[in-house]
Amino acid sequence: MGTIQPGSPLPTIRLKDQEKQEIDLTSLRGTKLLLSFHPLAWTGVCQRQMEALEANAEALADLDARAFGISVDAVPSKKAWADAIGVSKTSLLSDFWPHGAAAAALGLFREADGVSERAAVIVNAEGVVRFVKIYPMSEVPDVNEQLEILRSL
Repeated sequence: MGTIQPGSPLPTIRLKDQEKQEIDLTSLRGTKLLLSFHPLAWTGVCQRQMEALEANAEALADLDARAFGISVDAVPSKKAWADAIGVSKTSLLSDFWPHGAAAAALGLFREADGVSERAAVIVNAEGVVRFVKIYPMSEVPDVNEQLEILRSL
């Protein structure tokens, strides 16, 4: 399966956040979503990626949008990491088990590495994917670019 394409409906994705709350992304109709996939917690580029989301939480809320950081780390690791890096407004979702299933459903799982791509998937308020971008693993995604896409929806 290839990477999900703009115009596709978001498949059903249910993951637990760092507070052990199950979040059903497909039930969040009426809200724009920024799904920010990152390979692993406790790494520098991933930390800066999540800090950028956290720093822009108000701008996202003003756009009727929610950002989610998603990786294959287990919930306890996501919780400890969120606390360590000061992320409290952004939900960090665990794609731990089945391992990488959410990333795989979107064609973003790197089978050989056991982690997701570093990627952004933007979903409009009707649950339709409108933007997909895979970033180099060593690059922090441009949150300003993502905010511009969200503004245009």
